[in-house]
Amino acid sequence: MLYAEFLEELKSYADENYKNFHGKLLKNENIRLLGVRVPVMRKLAKKYKNFAPKLLKFPDEYYEVTFIKLQAVALLPYNLFTNYVDKCVSLIDNWATCDCFAPKCIANHKDEFLPYILNYFTEEKEFYQRFALTTLLHFYVEKKYYSYILQLITEACTEEFYYVHMAAAWLLAELIIKFYDETVSFLKATVEAFGKGLGIDKKTHNKAIQKACESYRLNAEQKTYLKGLKI
Repeated sequence: MLYAEFLEELKSYADENYKNFHGKLLKNENIRLLGVRVPVMRKLAKKYKNFAPKLLKFPDEYYEVTFIKLQAVALLPYNLFTNYVDKCVSLIDNWATCDCFAPKCIANHKDEFLPYILNYFTEEKEFYQRFALTTLLHFYVEKKYYSYILQLITEACTEEFYYVHMAAAWLLAELIIKFYDETVSFLKATVEAFGKGLGIDKKTHNKAIQKACESYRLNAEQKTYLKGLKI
């Protein structure tokens, strides 16, 4: 498979209206789009998953090329996936590619993959950290990893990076919903620590509460109480 052939196939699915719509959502003027819809890209990734090493050598001149690379690698079994995950994470430069890169093989290797998450998190780069947080969101929201997740949320570069802030708030909202009592205690401690430079920042605290309150999984009484914890 040659890059020119692959690109020609991609362009055959391009939709100019979708390109304009999705470009506005990505909010990144440096990203070049063809306008291929996600279901189509997923099908192409499945088609070419056995060519993942070759795909990774293709130039990343279009959003769709990078997206398909990551989706193809995400379909690999864990022992092969880990050969390419570092390269994949280094290619992420927008929230959509990041959030869709959720390799299901991690679900059966959660403990094994934790060192990878920590390595990406400690890079202190926007989409490295976002990937670490969204991976926790996709696969790790359970009691066993609760304290670990809270620790990373607290240490995340939420004030420096917008997309880290949003991922941390999203993840914290999920903890509120699934572990309400414990996480409310954490939020109350954040309120008490506000102004002392401790805990999570105000905007992430408030955004997490907002997101949790938008969920149908909490009752009206819980939502009312949460809103009272906003700073």
